[in-house]
This record gives sequence, structure tokens and C-alpha cells, in this order.
Amino acid sequence: MKTKMRYKDLHINRYLIFIIFTLFTLVLFACTPYSEPVESSIPTDPIDPTTPVETQIPDENTKLYRTDVRSDVSQVVLDELELGFLFFWELANDNRESNGYGLIPDRFNTFTGNPGSVSSIASVGYGLSALPIGIENNWVTRQEAEERAYYTLVTFQNMQRTHGFWYHFVNMSTGLREWNSEVSIIDSAIFINGALTVGRYFGGRVQQLAYQLYEEIEWNWYFDPVNNMFYMGYRPESGFEGYWDHYGEQLMVYVLAAGSPNYKVGKGAFQFMKFSSTLTSSTDNYDSFYLTWTGSLFTYQYSHAWVDFQSYVDWQGYSWFDNSVNAVDAAIAYAKTRTDYIGIHEHSWGMSASDGPGGYVGPYGSAPSAGSAHVVDGTVPAYGAIGSIVFRPQQAISAMENYRTYERFWSVYGFKGAYNLDYSSNGWFANDIIGIDKGISILMIENYMSQMIWKIYMEVPYVIDGLEALDFTQIDT
Repeated sequence: MKTKMRYKDLHINRYLIFIIFTLFTLVLFACTPYSEPVESSIPTDPIDPTTPVETQIPDENTKLYRTDVRSDVSQVVLDELELGFLFFWELANDNRESNGYGLIPDRFNTFTGNPGSVSSIASVGYGLSALPIGIENNWVTRQEAEERAYYTLVTFQNMQRTHGFWYHFVNMSTGLREWNSEVSIIDSAIFINGALTVGRYFGGRVQQLAYQLYEEIEWNWYFDPVNNMFYMGYRPESGFEGYWDHYGEQLMVYVLAAGSPNYKVGKGAFQFMKFSSTLTSSTDNYDSFYLTWTGSLFTYQYSHAWVDFQSYVDWQGYSWFDNSVNAVDAAIAYAKTRTDYIGIHEHSWGMSASDGPGGYVGPYGSAPSAGSAHVVDGTVPAYGAIGSIVFRPQQAISAMENYRTYERFWSVYGFKGAYNLDYSSNGWFANDIIGIDKGISILMIENYMSQMIWKIYMEVPYVIDGLEALDFTQIDT
């Protein structure tokens, strides 16, 4: 009888304790103020660059990629490659105590020697991709380049992000947003391409952090499922703006988004873009191809700096590499027709977004263009032809050799941004070099010479996953 009484008393006591604890928890929760989720913030606990992100670090990659290199290359091509690499290596923020370590300026003034205080994250993407070029040409050591790559990624891990994306322009010293710039999907894609390139090239801690940064990007957040399109920009003050509703430089985005293990956007977006784009007819000078809105050559180049589309066709058997070849043929043919400009001809072609005599002009381009929106005033950027070297090598090199005859077009870091021989009796030559212009130039030169960037990037498993998810098929080349 006593035993039964003790068990009953104990059972009642436990029940009372449970009720009291539950009431206390409810009161505590009710008194806690609710806070809205923060959409974008600087991490309160930046990662320690000396500590691995995870305990398991991938093996280092010691493979060499610059094999079977072309030997019959004009000296101006070699000079542009080396000096272009030095642009990214020497102008990067190399102060390890700075929150902007590894950031690369948006532009550099060759007259004043001033790189300014603003970095473009796309410049950084190109700069990271250039590191293997510097190593395998013996311009920098593997150790110092690996450190540059890793600590640059640490900077981006600690920078302000919105759903994994970064602001387009940031301060060189602080890494904070500049110019009220947008959270950019295309510039984040270019940066992450550079991160994935060095991640695969070095392996180890660089690969670990690069792959983590990629896996954290929420591609599906930047996507409108109702309209089946990616947005073009986002600002926290006003929300999303514009759509990628036509073919353009964003081809890489579909691959990256489709390969994401966590925030995937499937093949419907890519297929809808293709069906929404304008296919021009063939002529005597070029074959049919999908047009970009302004006909700026960079729109046919950027994605091809990393993705080896020469080795793949889409679900309809279409080659996007050949699409760019045909676009370059059209640009050259168009230049031959513009006899009203002394500075545009078969050895000076490839109009594309660049500085002009009156400032930066985004719609510089060649006909045909989808929106008939191309602007022509005699301004020709160096990178238009140089970035086309993988598509039409002889014509690109011929243009480079022509450009090199103008000493005012040359600088400590190779070709300046653009020139316009029709602007005045003395012509106009840009003072500035724009980072993304130099980036597409040297990556395409290296791909032409050795296919090295393609070789590295196409070993990234996410890229292959993305191409397969989009129903691309590998072909023999």
C-alpha cells in the first residue's frame, strides 16, 4: 500500500512540473519581440581565414593544364596576354589587413595611373580565372597565387550578400556597396565562374570555399516562375527590375542555376529564352544565328570564356559556339559596309559596350541586332576582336596587329579600352582600361592558345550537372 502511494505522488508531481514548465515557456515566448528577417547583411561572425570551413578538405590538385600550346602566335597576342594578366595581379588589393583584400578595380586610368576606389565583382571573377594563366606561364608562383585566390574568396564570404548574390560594385577597401549598385545576377555569375575555376585548379581549401560559395547562391530566388525568366537586377530599396527575356551574355546563368544542388532552376527557363529570341536569316556573309538585343560582341563572348560550348549542342542539336562564330562573321561583314567611318573596316571591327568620346556607351554594337538598338559612332573597343579570337582567329589577330600600330592605343597593361579615329583630326583614344574588357581578352587568348580555362572549368562537377540538366549533349570536336 505504501509503495502504491509513493508512485501516485511521484506521478502527480511530474505532471505539475510539466504544466508549470509549459506555462513558463509560453509566457517567455509571448514576451519576446518579433523581428522581420534580414534580407541582406554582413555576417556578424566572419570566417577565420586560417580555419577550414569544414573539417574535410579536398585533396590539392597539382595537374598542369597548359599543354599542347600553339606556337605560331603573333607577338602582340603574347604581349596582350602577359600585360593583361599583370593588370589583374598588380592592381588587386593585396593588403591582407583590408576587408577588400583581392578586390580588383572596375577600371584603371593609364594617364594618371589611378585605379580608383571602386571594384567590379566581375573584374574579380576574371582576375581569379587569370591566376592559372600566370602560374603556368611562370609569371607568379603557385603558392602566392593560391594564397591570392583563397583569401579573395574569404573576402567574398564575409561581404554583404543577398540570397547568396553580391552587389555589382563595391568599395576596394571595405567591400561595401558603391554607387547604389544592384545585387547583380550576371556579375555574381561571372565572379562565381572565376571562383569555380580556381577552386578546381587548386583543389584543397580553395575548392572547398569556392564550392561552398556557389552552393549558397539562391538562383531560384532570382527567378520569376510565372514568366519563366530570370530578373536582370535587384535593389533592396525597390525590388526586382527587368527580365532576361532574350538571348545574351546570361547563357552561363542557365548552366550555373541548373547545376545548383540546393537552389536549382531547370531547363524550362533556358528553353523559354531560346524560343523568345530572334533568329536571323543566313546571308552570303554569315549563317543564321540568334541575335542579342544590341549586337554588342561581348554578349556573344562572355559565357564562352568558361563553358566549352564548342563541345556541346543543346536539346535541338543547336551549337551556341557556332552561334557566336556566325555573330562574329556578321560583325566583320557589317564593319566592311561602314565606309562612312575611317576607323571601322575589316581590320578594325567588333563594336561593343565601351567608353566612347562622350563617356560609357552600353549599346555600341553591330547590325543585325534584335532590337535594332545598336549604336555606331566610329568607336571600336580592342576587346571586341580580341575576345573573338576563339571564333575567328585570323581576323582577330589581324585586328590586333592593326591596333598595335597606334601607340596611343597601347599602355603598360596592353591595349586601352577603345579608340575612335573619326572623332577629331587626331582621333580619340581612351585613357581607361576596363577590367571586364581586359578579362575577356586574356581568357579568350588563353583558350585559343591552350584551351586551359575550358579544361579547368569543365572539370567542375556542377557545370557538367548543369549542362546535363539543360539537355545538352557532348559531341566530338
